Amino acid sequence: MTYLYALVGAGMFGCAIILILSRNMVRMLLGLSLLATGTNMLLFLAGRIRSQQPPIIEEGVRTLGESADPITQAMILTAIVIGFALTVMLAVLVLRAWRTQGTVDARDGDAAETLGPPRERDPVDA
Repeated sequence: MTYLYALVGAGMFGCAIILILSRNMVRMLLGLSLLATGTNMLLFLAGRIRSQQPPIIEEGVRTLGESADPITQAMILTAIVIGFALTVMLAVLVLRAWRTQGTVDARDGDAAETLGPPRERDPVDA
């Protein structure tokens, strides 16, 4: 089962890289979101599906049996929050690019480096 999860994680990373290399900023946004999800899968696999040592052992008992690793859960929860914040921030940037430039093509993203709104530039500079 671990190999299946590793294969799914590798597929997620591969699809994310393909989307990130696109020139469409919406695809880049989806690719980064997929990359964050693949990272969560990697953290899940790194922490093992079943813990070898339970986090809490009751008095008089040697082991708890099967229990989850709390460190892995905390790391994945943190990665989810960071990935969501990154996705929201990039979504705002894509929306701002769409409103100011009328396109989501990354090649037109140099308008922030010129003086004045992009529609008032001299046609010679374009």
